[in-house]
Amino acid sequence: MNFVISSATLLKHLQGISGVLSTSNTLPILDNFLFEIVDARLTVSASDLETTMRTSMEVEAKEEGKIAIPAKLLLDVLKNLPDQPCTFLVDMSNFSIEIAYDNGKSKMVGYNGDDFPRTPALENSSSILISGSIVSNAINKTLFATGVDDLRPVMSGVFCQFSPENITFVATDAHKLVRYTRTDSQASGSSSFILPKKPLNLLKSNLKGDEEVQLDYNDSNAVFTFNDIVLICRLIDGKYPNYEAVIPKENPNVLTIDRLQFLSSIKRVSIFANKTTHQIKLKLAGSELALSAEDIDFANEANERLTCNYAGDDMEIGFNSRFLMEMLNNIDTAEVRLEMSEPSKAGLLMPSESSENEDILMLVMPVMLNR
Repeated sequence: MNFVISSATLLKHLQGISGVLSTSNTLPILDNFLFEIVDARLTVSASDLETTMRTSMEVEAKEEGKIAIPAKLLLDVLKNLPDQPCTFLVDMSNFSIEIAYDNGKSKMVGYNGDDFPRTPALENSSSILISGSIVSNAINKTLFATGVDDLRPVMSGVFCQFSPENITFVATDAHKLVRYTRTDSQASGSSSFILPKKPLNLLKSNLKGDEEVQLDYNDSNAVFTFNDIVLICRLIDGKYPNYEAVIPKENPNVLTIDRLQFLSSIKRVSIFANKTTHQIKLKLAGSELALSAEDIDFANEANERLTCNYAGDDMEIGFNSRFLMEMLNNIDTAEVRLEMSEPSKAGLLMPSESSENEDILMLVMPVMLNR
């Protein structure tokens, strides 16, 4: 099995899927890329059993076959080669691989391609076409709010809800929640599933934004197909919490404020917050917002005042400053709206003007103030 391919082309494709490779694989074969040639087309796969990525490209080849090639070794060779044609000479009797290039050659030993785990076939699947920009926006807006608690795996992923009216992505870690809805993308029927964090990060790094993504899914797996990449991942098994129940409906106290001004002020004040709670206090009265933070252990404190547009009763409420900063960084509008009911109930942060086809709601739980 011999083939010729440009070193830069191969490196670019391999780097796209190399994020799947895990440092703690249970099976040694998973430390390899699987190379398969059919009809002068090379398909390369990488897997960690939970997630598999494949990419394909044209090569000069007269034979067909498959072999597993050590991933780290191959990437290191290609990274240090200038762009030039590389000839791969594979001896299928002992799985030795020789890579010949302009001024030399390198040799390594691969493994039998048949030992590489097979990708599960997707049966009884549903399908939806989504634009790449919607997928990457949804990932960027929700991923930061996912949980990291191994005891509650359902909250470590992003919940996807598809319906004939819209598609919704939800992430929460019980302290903060993000709900991102698009009305310019719909599914033929209603369905929901939970996508794990790793494949979402891989999608984020490979999506250019101008492509169409085909998503096929059933009860246990999801397959994303775009550009020349196929990503297959196992879904998180379990029932997602009823997130609608925690979103407060009546929020008469509404603060409207310049997003960047609010963000800068929180950044400065939070430097003086307690390093465990990251608590900052918001005091609202009339058209003035007073932000303050203190760390009693070190006698540190900071206070700032901002003019704002506030409608509602005077109130004092505490929040985790890191959560507020993450949320404000993930909203694009010039002004934001913070809706609250009382100091012990969650606040809702959202863009002040809702953009067409897109609805984003962020919920943040309050921190009890030390009186």
